[in-house]
Amino acid sequence: MVEFVNAVDAFIDDYFNVKLPDVSITDIIEIVIISYFMYHLLVWIKNSRVWMLVRGVIFILIFFVFAAIFQMNTILWLGEKLVSVAVTVLIVVFQPELRRALEQIGRRKIKSIFTWNLLKTGAKKFDDTTIVSMVTACYEMGAVKTGALIVVENDMQLTEFERTGISIDALVTRQLLINIFEKNTPLHDGAVIVRGDRVVSATCYLPLSDNMGLSKDLGTRHRAAVGISEVSDSLTIVVSEETGTVSYAREGRIVRDVKEDELIAELKRIQNPDEEDVLEPEKREG
Repeated sequence: MVEFVNAVDAFIDDYFNVKLPDVSITDIIEIVIISYFMYHLLVWIKNSRVWMLVRGVIFILIFFVFAAIFQMNTILWLGEKLVSVAVTVLIVVFQPELRRALEQIGRRKIKSIFTWNLLKTGAKKFDDTTIVSMVTACYEMGAVKTGALIVVENDMQLTEFERTGISIDALVTRQLLINIFEKNTPLHDGAVIVRGDRVVSATCYLPLSDNMGLSKDLGTRHRAAVGISEVSDSLTIVVSEETGTVSYAREGRIVRDVKEDELIAELKRIQNPDEEDVLEPEKREG
């Protein structure tokens, strides 16, 4: 085996004038370990709010690159001073996410830490049956003016909000959603989080939006829907208890009093992310 490797090395050196570096077994193991942890680090960043921060940092770095090209010395000086405190600021801002990541590592078994799981890239997309169940349940609840708040998770996992509620872990069905939000039942107050084809948690607390531009007639449910859409890429469906109308919130905006086909189309955009994924300007409100 060694002779074969040496022969290949000599052939490449003679005909291509390229000297291959000496690679030992230790180097290969080291590359595998680094690749493994880098992969899981990138998955964690993508599935948490850290990804929004990373995009912001990339934008700032591009700005400073242009400043360097055009020799904007004052901006570069300010950037150099900010770097010294940036790490501390990031640790303080994302302390909850970092703490949860370390807790998850601590709870995992040694065997699972070293098990490759490259095919698991996050929450799976839901199927058409789930869409029909959610839409049908929402409009049936709207017909009898039963309030509801359903958060449909997208790429960013909502673990921190899921933990504020009661674990359900049940297949999404029309009957289940209607039963959860039935008035005077233990689970009707708060939000339901849907991940893939399953209801993972109920009675969840969501952050309220402090957007002063929102209509004053919006209640707590609608503000909570906008609030969660401001800190994640989720889609939140709201059924008004006062009017029975169905609305949805996404990307910090709320679209009110939508029809069934409009809601289905918006859910399809999450189910099939390759399709155009923007809110129509004339439908934006708030």
